[in-house]
Amino acid sequence: MNRRSIRFAAAAAVISLLAAGCANANGSAAPGSVEKPDLTVAMVPADDTAGWYIAQQDGLFAKQGLHVNIQMAVSSETAIKQQLEGKYDVTDGNYVSYIQAVVQQHADLEIFAAGSIMEPRCQVVMVPADSPIKNVAELKGKTIGVNVPKNIGTLLVSALLRDNGMSVNEVHFKYIAFPLMAKALQDHQIDAAWLPEPFVTGAEEQIGAQPIADLDSGATQSLPISGYVVTKAWAHKYPRTLAALRRALVQAQRIADTDPSAVEKAMAHYAPGVTPTAAAVMAEPDFPLDTDAVLIQRVANLMQQFGLLQRHFNVESMIG
Repeated sequence: MNRRSIRFAAAAAVISLLAAGCANANGSAAPGSVEKPDLTVAMVPADDTAGWYIAQQDGLFAKQGLHVNIQMAVSSETAIKQQLEGKYDVTDGNYVSYIQAVVQQHADLEIFAAGSIMEPRCQVVMVPADSPIKNVAELKGKTIGVNVPKNIGTLLVSALLRDNGMSVNEVHFKYIAFPLMAKALQDHQIDAAWLPEPFVTGAEEQIGAQPIADLDSGATQSLPISGYVVTKAWAHKYPRTLAALRRALVQAQRIADTDPSAVEKAMAHYAPGVTPTAAAVMAEPDFPLDTDAVLIQRVANLMQQFGLLQRHFNVESMIG
């Protein structure tokens, strides 16, 4: 049994609990039961978000009495800033950025559902097709592209370097948005790039980029990557709406974790620039059914190890 199957079997027992409350016999919301039926959400267009796309595509949100308007976010940091300003009801992004927002900005954020856990080839360090760099050791002194400073990419690359006997101080980071990363590699603005799917497959298709390291290894193997977040004030104000979102997402995550074709269809439909061919070959993360504080604590502990947090942080305070 593979890692995904083991986690799926362990988590399946929570489905009836998460699906309970404020629903009728077929798992749909009772008419008029949600306080806020119209929602605006921001999603970073990585395949970590496929569960949400499936819930939208399959009408699972609509069945709960919700009308969801999905907007694409450039980065988790941008989405969080705008969420705190009241522009978004829900955001999805990497745990590193959310934890930083809570610690550094005292943001009142709540993780109400898990999004993804890393699987092989989902997060990769890549180089151009003509690069002389063939392994991690040859990254010494080189420039690595990440999308924003001090986020999940920085953490994953830092752990990779340490696992290979190197320090993060031996490389340079350059900040480039994911859609522009393949071109930056091709033009040798950077020597290597950290990319998640679907941008891994995109870089392979566009410029023949080659992977030199799979980040699902060593200290970051099976690391939780992303989650779905509201503010605590929002959760308190709209509890029935939040319960409806959870019910829809549990169903969608279960589909995503057992039906790769559903993920392919959703990514090709919702993720900008992802063709059906690319969606069919890209690697997929694990889509957990429950929000496990012990697993997510690994992220905070690694952040402290690599200087992204100055002190210990207990993630349980963020989990609704």
